[in-house]
Parts: sequence; C-alpha cells; structure tokens
Amino acid sequence: MEKIVLTEEKETLLVPLFGKAMENKKRAPVLIDKKAVEIVNQINYNFKSLKIPEKTNIMMCLRAKLIDNLVKDFLSKSNEVVALHLGCGLDSRYDRVANYNTDWYDVDFKEVIDIRKYFYKETDNYHMLSSSVTEQEWLDKIPEGKKKYIVIAEGLFMYLKEENIKELINNLKIRIGSYTLIFDVYSVFTARNIKNHPSLKKTGVKVNWGIDTPEELIKWGLGIQLIEEKYFTSNEEIKNLDIGTRIIFKIANVFPIAKKAQRLLICRVD
Repeated sequence: MEKIVLTEEKETLLVPLFGKAMENKKRAPVLIDKKAVEIVNQINYNFKSLKIPEKTNIMMCLRAKLIDNLVKDFLSKSNEVVALHLGCGLDSRYDRVANYNTDWYDVDFKEVIDIRKYFYKETDNYHMLSSSVTEQEWLDKIPEGKKKYIVIAEGLFMYLKEENIKELINNLKIRIGSYTLIFDVYSVFTARNIKNHPSLKKTGVKVNWGIDTPEELIKWGLGIQLIEEKYFTSNEEIKNLDIGTRIIFKIANVFPIAKKAQRLLICRVD
C-alpha cells in the first residue's frame, strides 16, 4: 500500500491499531490481536511518530479487552443479535469476538472503510458501512425488528459534541428500538486537559465531551438507563499486568480524579 494520509480525528485510528500490535510483542499481552500485527506490517506509515506512551497503550488494550468480554457475553445469550460497531477504524473486534452468526456492522468514514477493505472482506453476516456516524442515511441499512441490538462506541464519543451524541442515540432508538450501548467516556477534567497528550497533539484531534457521572446521561430524557460503570483501575483484566503496573493501577483506584478519568459505561436505551 502507499503511504496512508488521514485527516484530523481519522488519523487517531492508527493509535489503537499500532498499540495493539505492539502489545502482541509482550510475553503476556493484555490483548491478543494478530490482525493488528498483520495490518501494521502492511502499512507504509511512520507509526513511531504517534508517540504512544506505555500507560496509554495499556489503557487502550484493557479497554478493548473489557469491551470484547462484554460483547462476547451479550452475544452468547441470544441467537438473533445485530451488532453495530461505530467508529470501527481498523479494529478486528468482529474476529476477536468470533461469533460469526451475529449480523455485524462496522461503521466509519468512507476514507477509513476504503482502507479497511484492503484487510477485511464482507460476508453474509459481516458488513462495512461508509459514513460518519452523525449522518442518518447509514441507519437505513440496519435491519429492523431483530430480537436484540448491541451498539459499541469505543474511543468515539469524546470526539463528538454533546448534541451530536444525543442525536445519534435518539436516531438509533427510532430505527432499531431498544438496545444495549457500550462506550468509554472521559471525565470533564480529563476532556479539558488531554489536549496535551502526545498522540493527540500529533493527530490534531480535538476532544469535545466528557461527563463526571452517568446521571447526566439519564437527565437527557432519551430513555438511557445505566447497567454498569466499569473502571480501568479495578477490573478482572488487571491481574494480567506486570506487578509494577498493577500497583500503579491500585494506587490510582484510590483517587477519584484518576479512577474516573476514563471508564466504561454499559447502558440500556429504551
């Protein structure tokens, strides 16, 4: 492939891709993602210019692993599920989850999907949709009337404006009815101060949104109900980290400003 050129927030898809590939080089990786290694090896891009700190890399891989676990559990409980992966980038979640009976839709900008099609092939159950998630036309391609729906928005909502997030959540409800929504969120403090992160400075992306409590979502009046709030500083996957990193995470878990800096929210939208 020729050298990849992406603009603004679209270039951020290379950060988790390279991070996951590097994680696979460890003796005991948090996340096993052979597809990430395969893709990085085929792309002509100076990935080291992204300057991904090790702490950031661990957090990204923990985030992906936790979401994978949640999605696997959800899919195992029903044989008629539609899964929507919003802002999918070059992520291989469909392969990592490996539930190939699920009707799965990966959604991202056209220039991202164009690159994605070099590495992934559509099937009867796996689909790639070229669109900004804030547009409405792509929703017409999502089947209605299925038993269950799960929507995954990893590393996405913080780059959208609050009004866009509200509109997206509501448009999804109009199209598919009730659904489970999994996404990660920054605290307000983190959203305001993360602009100095080296990877974000390199890509020029702007963080627009953060919340401190899930109750803020409930007040939107969109039928959002919190199922669970999961913290990266205290979860079942930390046991796989080296002892020094585990100690750092345990210390961070004591301080609310660190504990709530970034976390996962699992919600029901009715």
